[in-house]
Formats: sequence, C-alpha cells, structure tokens
Amino acid sequence: METKPPVIRSENIYRVYWFYWRLLGLETDFPLRHVLDILITFFVTIWYPIHLIVGVFSERTLGDICKGLPITAACFFCSFKFICFRLKLKEIKAIEILLKELDQRAVSDDEREYFNKNTQKEANFIWASFLVAYNLSNISAIASVLFGGGHQLLYPGWFPYDVQATELRFWLSVAYQIAGVSLAIIQNLVNDSYPPMTFCVVAGHVRLLAMRLRRIGHDEKPTKVAVARKLFESIEDHRKLMKIIDLLRSTMNISQLGQFMASGINISITLVYILFFAENLFSVTYYAVYFISMVLELFPCCYYGTLISVEMNSLTYAIYSSNWLGMDRKYCRTLLMFMQLTLTQVQIKAGGVIAIGMNAFFATVRLAYSFFTLAMSLR
Repeated sequence: METKPPVIRSENIYRVYWFYWRLLGLETDFPLRHVLDILITFFVTIWYPIHLIVGVFSERTLGDICKGLPITAACFFCSFKFICFRLKLKEIKAIEILLKELDQRAVSDDEREYFNKNTQKEANFIWASFLVAYNLSNISAIASVLFGGGHQLLYPGWFPYDVQATELRFWLSVAYQIAGVSLAIIQNLVNDSYPPMTFCVVAGHVRLLAMRLRRIGHDEKPTKVAVARKLFESIEDHRKLMKIIDLLRSTMNISQLGQFMASGINISITLVYILFFAENLFSVTYYAVYFISMVLELFPCCYYGTLISVEMNSLTYAIYSSNWLGMDRKYCRTLLMFMQLTLTQVQIKAGGVIAIGMNAFFATVRLAYSFFTLAMSLR
C-alpha cells in the first residue's frame, strides 16, 4: 500500500532561520534576551565593523590594506543588511503567514509530492550550504592565525590599547575578533539565507498554483458551479502570491542592494590580495575559500529570483490549459481578465534598480573576471 505524501508545512523550512534569530537574542523568551541583544548590537553589529574600518585606515602598506578590506566590507554590509532585516521582521512574519495559507491549498498528492521532493529539499539545501560555506571561511581564517606564523590579529583592527604589549592582551584581542566574526556569520546567515530560501518556496507555490489551474474543469463530470469556484479560489491564491511579492520587494529593496555592493567589492579586492599579497598557504587558502563563498552567496538568490519570474510567466498558459469550453460568458470574461493579469512581468529589484536574477549574477561575475584579467596584466 502506497503512503500519501506528507502535508506541506512551509514553517518547517524556517525553523533553522528563526533559530539563528534566537541565538542573537531576538524572537525568544530567554530571560536575559534584552541584555544579550544589547551586547551583540553594540560589540558586534556596531563596534566590530568600526574597529575594522579604523584598523584598515591605520595600515601603512597596500598589502595590509587589501588584506583587511574584504572582511571590513563584509562586516560593514553584514551589519547594514542585518539592521534592514531587523526593521522588516513584521513583513517577514506576514510572508510566512501567507505561505501557511497557501500550504493548505495543496491538497492533491501530485502537489504535495512535488513540493516535498523539490521545493522543500532545495530550500533545506540552501541554508545548509550557507552554513557550511561560512563556517569553512571562519575556520580558514582562524587557522591562518594559529598556524600561519607571526604574531598577528585575525584581521587588521584598531583597539584602544597596545595589542602587542602582552600575550594576554594579544590573545584577548584575537578572542574578541573570533567571537565577533562568529556572531557576524550568524547575522550573515540570517541575511543571506532568507532571500533565496523564500524565493525557492514562493516559486514552488507558483508551480503548485499552475498545477491546480491546469486541472480546472478536467475532473470527472464537473459542474459549472464547481469549476467557477475553483477559478475564483485560484485567483485568490494568485492575489496572495502577489502580496508576498510586494512584501519581498519592501523587505529586500535596500538589503539586497547592499548584497550586490558587498559582493562586487569583496570579489575584486580578494582577487587582488591572492594575486599580489598572499604570504603563505593558509592566507591563500582562506581568501580562496572566502572568494568562493562570496560567489556562492550571490548565486542562489539570483537563480531563484529568475525562477520566480519564469514560474509566474507559466501561469498564463496554465490558465489557458484549463477546460473552459462550454462555460458561460461571465466565466470566460473572468478567465480572460485573469490571463491578462498574469501577463505582467514579475521582478524583485534591489534598490529599485537591479533586478534580482541571473543577469545580475553574470554581470557581477563578468566584472570580477575583467578585474582579474586587469590584475594579471599588471602583475
């Protein structure tokens, strides 16, 4: 006897996401959550990028500046994106409520099987890949300090005391940088895993809507009343999806603009450091892993941003594929209006300028390659 696919539950995908927020002292009932939130906000979100920025400007050689710029830019934009997402928590929760309502509309075995085998599997892979990539980057950075030789900080940074005065001061400073970058990584997981993961879930629900639209009127002995009801239910589903798209535009408008800026700066500067200033194998390994992480953190968001547009474009043909022959004039008029509505191009833009899609990703890669060829010619 074959078992039926499990019921769709989008909130299961977001369990790890909300766990990251709880680690940062938010969205939890932990008694000292406000104290933890204040400490992390001051020492990590605010002070950590400041001490890196001041440290970079205090460096005297171009190699040290290039060594510190990637992580400085990454931490600055990480704090910037985290503040943006924190201010949009209300919208993020509203999106999750709408997704739960759309989950209840998937009642057929085909819909549940598709979502669980494709959408949910891909969404879980997204947050897992970000977790692995960022932890590898952090481990490589720590190894470069512990085994790379010398008596240097994890990253060039400014402290209100002489770091090299005593061993205790030095290792306390290193411990602060390790703890700070580890918490910054959790913030980056909050920032960078949410857009592609949500895009993936939304694209999956658009595909489920298309599956329901194609089935309208093809049931055995359908009545006109039942067919009309299914059409109006599908129109309501489309309205909820468009509401999610509007909320995503509001949520990611500024934060994803910072993402594109951070990726462009980090990819370019990291290549320069690897080519000209890397001193040992650990430095090369760390910045190579860091470079790959920068590319990979941009790709999923752009890929699923394009996938949403593709799935939305398929709705028009799905509506046409329904069995509308023999229906009354009012039904056909509603069907045509719905088809016209789905012809609108759906895009989510960063800063209202850059469409989040594969074109933006390839543009960033081409920019990095152009910078790489220029650096090789200068070398």
